[in-house]
Amino acid sequence: MATNTSWYALKNTEGVVSPALLVYPERIRQNIQTMLGMSQGPDFLRPHVKTHKTAEIVNLQLEQGIYKFKCATIAEAELLARCGAPDVLLAMQPVGANIERFLKLVENYPKTQFSALVDHPIIVERMGRRAREKNRPVSLWMDINTGMDRTGILPDETGIELYRKMHAHSHIEAMGLHTYDGHIGNTDVARREEECQKAFDLVLALRDTLAAEGIEVPNVVAGGSPTFPFHARREGVEASPGTTLLWDAGYARLYPEMDFLPAAVLFTRIISKPAKGILCTDLGHKSIAPEMPFPRVRFLDKADWQQKGQSEEHFVIECENSDKYPIGDTAYALPVHICPTVAKYARLQVVSEGEIVDTWEVAARDQTLTL
Repeated sequence: MATNTSWYALKNTEGVVSPALLVYPERIRQNIQTMLGMSQGPDFLRPHVKTHKTAEIVNLQLEQGIYKFKCATIAEAELLARCGAPDVLLAMQPVGANIERFLKLVENYPKTQFSALVDHPIIVERMGRRAREKNRPVSLWMDINTGMDRTGILPDETGIELYRKMHAHSHIEAMGLHTYDGHIGNTDVARREEECQKAFDLVLALRDTLAAEGIEVPNVVAGGSPTFPFHARREGVEASPGTTLLWDAGYARLYPEMDFLPAAVLFTRIISKPAKGILCTDLGHKSIAPEMPFPRVRFLDKADWQQKGQSEEHFVIECENSDKYPIGDTAYALPVHICPTVAKYARLQVVSEGEIVDTWEVAARDQTLTL
């Protein structure tokens, strides 16, 4: 039996399989309320589902009036449609088989307004051609590269020309502009806001140039979690945070001024004590995102544990007082990077008042649902 009365602790761990990822609905609800409070209301909030990929968390947002969502995969888009989400943006340019999958989504779920990002004339031409052949308009946003150099078109004459093509096409509804500024992460709030504004000015300049030609840009979607506080204050801009729903140790350390609660906790056990001062838990690469340098987690109840090494099934810990920790002892930890950690788990264990009360399937961790 656990005697720890901390918010994350289970009252009884005997039947809990480890490692596990625990989630706390009350905290998720509070994070949703915080998101709404920071934004200008549901019309200007478009949370990303890539962090959780879970229907129940989508439903918690729908219950609080959020109706616009962003996603990274066709499976996530289909999950949102199954939940009854009215407005879904696929924030990944469809290529290859995903062009037909996206168009099939539009056909199969007519109650959801689907749209997608594009940043290249080849894809605009292909999407437009298939939409014309199906006699069904397709809704597209132009993705702009403001410095991250991952996706998007530069906001110069090439970007202007691409949006002209989208706007003029008979079977393309040009939805507006999208930009993700994930390269902006300065821990100094003022500097981060300054860098965010500088990048966003490029978007505004492109929009103004198009407006001068008589081409309306009806909407703008901008940012992720680190720049959410700034974009959330912009008039007429949809802000699109994602990590804010579950939060993690990485963002909590970098951005302590952001008032979000950790709502997902890793549960692990000591499985071996191979040498004096050494412990090993069952929290291996397969159970937590391993791309970060150490520390990869923040142990909530073990301040004297130092992370030494990790392999597929094992997490090796150095501890001067290892004698006080018996084999089978439990530990709770916040992942440094929650998004790829969730994808390691088929199911989330739902905790309320120290008890596991439900299990939520991470339904969109697979590449496909039905399409």
